[in-house]
Amino acid sequence: MRKIIHYMFLVLAVGLGLSLLQSCEEEQSAGPPKAQIFFSIVDRQVAFTALTKRVESWDWDFGDGESSTEQNPVHIYDDGGYYDVVLTGTDKNGVTAVSSVSIAVAVTPYVLLTGGPTNPDGKTWKLTANHSPDDKLVNADATFTLADPDIPVLPQGAFSLFLGMGEVYDDTYTFHYDGSYSLDAKTDNAVFAGIVHQFMTTGGANIVNNGGSDFGLCTALYTPQAGTAFTYVEEEDFTVASVYGPGGQLTYPGVSTLDFSGTGFVGFWDYQRKVIVQEITDKTMRLVMFMSASPDYYPLNTHALILTFALVE
Repeated sequence: MRKIIHYMFLVLAVGLGLSLLQSCEEEQSAGPPKAQIFFSIVDRQVAFTALTKRVESWDWDFGDGESSTEQNPVHIYDDGGYYDVVLTGTDKNGVTAVSSVSIAVAVTPYVLLTGGPTNPDGKTWKLTANHSPDDKLVNADATFTLADPDIPVLPQGAFSLFLGMGEVYDDTYTFHYDGSYSLDAKTDNAVFAGIVHQFMTTGGANIVNNGGSDFGLCTALYTPQAGTAFTYVEEEDFTVASVYGPGGQLTYPGVSTLDFSGTGFVGFWDYQRKVIVQEITDKTMRLVMFMSASPDYYPLNTHALILTFALVE
């Protein structure tokens, strides 16, 4: 009798276990498919992992025109930049789950400046009134010493609050990955400029606002040139005309630079239009822009503006 009862309990236990297992399997197979993307990046090579449930096929769009149907593909991008990756997982009934992620691949300073090959609109920058502790008026010497020890850094909104030239914060500068460039001088058609340069070239005819004349600054009428291009060099020895250099020349070794075709410039219009890029991130960049603030030495540079630009979003 005990053997019969033991056997009956055993049958019931096995039956209950099979029932629970079947119930779990049904639960796992029930409901819509799910998909999530994981990735790791080494230079321009990206290893993707599809973490999916109830998915039987995978369709990857890598954001550069390439695709894959592997579950966990490895993709090598031709160019560094920002890419939107999309994974579409499909279950046995044709129901799909979509997951997407934005990735930054081999982001160089040039990509930070322009937005990379997937950004047809380029990146637009403007001088920020939220001056960083590195924003200064300096001498055009080898180490950019302070022009005025009483002004170690520029206060917030300095050009607006103290010089009445708030319009210099409005103009925008757009860099494209293909090397094209545009400047928007806004409705006043005036740009941030060196006042000595204006007097030496136009007799001051283009000056609009001379509120910063004590510091060699003004705004002046400027017509942006169509078809302007820019050149970015990540590292070079850059020689400028300077009152602080032997023979009127001074070289800054191993710096990043921006130069422009035609009459193009960025940030500040003066005789010297090629500038030093001190630092660039995804949303800010800091430039050194030279100026000749003395008619006695023009066109030799006497000073420089170190200013931060912010991304226009």
